[in-house]
Amino acid sequence: MSPFHAASIGAAKARRQRLSTLLGDTPALIPAGAPCSRNFPSNVYSFRASSHFLYLIGHALPGAYALLEGERTRLFVQPPAEDDALWHGAVPSFAELAAQLDCELVALDQLPAALAKLDASSLLAPDHATQARQRELLGRAPDASTSERDARLAEAILSLRLVHDAAAIDELRLAGEGTVAAHIAGMHVTRPGIGEAAICAAMEMELRRRDMGTSYESIVTVHGEVLHNVSHAGVARAGDILLADVGAETPRGWAGDVTRCWPVSGTFEGGQRDAYQVVLNAQAAALAIAKPGTRYRDVHLAAARATTQGLLDLGVLTGDVDELVADGVHALLFPHGVGHLLGLDVHDMEDLGDRAGYAEGRARSEQFGLSYLRLDRDLEPGMAVTIEPGLYVVPAILEDETLRRVEAGRLNRAALDALNVRGIRIEDDILITETGHQVLTAGAPKSVAEVEATVGG
Repeated sequence: MSPFHAASIGAAKARRQRLSTLLGDTPALIPAGAPCSRNFPSNVYSFRASSHFLYLIGHALPGAYALLEGERTRLFVQPPAEDDALWHGAVPSFAELAAQLDCELVALDQLPAALAKLDASSLLAPDHATQARQRELLGRAPDASTSERDARLAEAILSLRLVHDAAAIDELRLAGEGTVAAHIAGMHVTRPGIGEAAICAAMEMELRRRDMGTSYESIVTVHGEVLHNVSHAGVARAGDILLADVGAETPRGWAGDVTRCWPVSGTFEGGQRDAYQVVLNAQAAALAIAKPGTRYRDVHLAAARATTQGLLDLGVLTGDVDELVADGVHALLFPHGVGHLLGLDVHDMEDLGDRAGYAEGRARSEQFGLSYLRLDRDLEPGMAVTIEPGLYVVPAILEDETLRRVEAGRLNRAALDALNVRGIRIEDDILITETGHQVLTAGAPKSVAEVEATVGG
């Protein structure tokens, strides 16, 4: 549990007040979630409270529930056990905790009685044990797709969390700073023969010494073509490109999310430099239109067109840019969306499904590649998103018979092989401003010259 943080707690109170205006007389039950056992009851995974709870309370309390009724907030918390001081140190009293959190505190066993006369809205907790308890307490499973009350709560929280307040932006900047430092540390220790695990350790150590964790399981691999490769068992060798997708999580739970790629030897070889520049140009094209009013799907398509043009210039693709993108040929090598929302979750509010990522009236494409786009909203000041185009040589995609029909002879495999790359992705976190955007992670080396100057320290 992180120390009490006055700015976070003050911001959380203001958020509750705004939420009460949106909900009117609809009460809301927000669970923190419970610690999960690794293998036996007293050996648990590090506790991370529900993001909705953190957003509205500003502090993690294992097993707690927040009950919001208009402007009144009651926190139902398990009282300290007699031996808590022995195992966990001094524990604040209910009165002290109430004062620190600026909330009314109630013993957890009083929650059923408090809910008995209420038809409360709720959102599912992240862990199964708390989900089961929610069903007992409410007499139903929370479901924003079938319950009007739950849908109202989901939409209200969504409207608040989509556009970040000043306290949230401060946290995202802090996460960005830690994430940048981690990537520089990873570049510094890289040299031929070092293990992926050692590079990952150097990156995560940089976060730990800042009292930060990771906002997702770190991807540090020479097999960047495996998009979510969390194995660190490999060895980085001369001629390899290392892909590191590592993001900080601040003590209050806010996320950073950055990917950088660098040559293990310190110098991009042959076609690797060209391939890297294609991805870098694609990110630049996407960033160029990232501003208020721009549809995020268009940001993705800008990256897709720039990627396609770069591959045409290298002889990897043949044809017309717009036709290749319309047909989804580029997706054989750039098969994912260009990014996502960022906040307390690294894929912010993805627990709410496409309700979070897709504006009303918009739905996912059924086309391979475009179907993986996580966000299709118009950008607004205060939104935080990632921009992360990539280029991947994935045998399972290139050998798929259905996708080969999409290719229709427009992919030159010999030219692709000559690039000598497995996977490249370049990702930054950006904040949409009134006039454009700010890259929160601009300090992480990205140009060919910057990367080559940093690798090996």
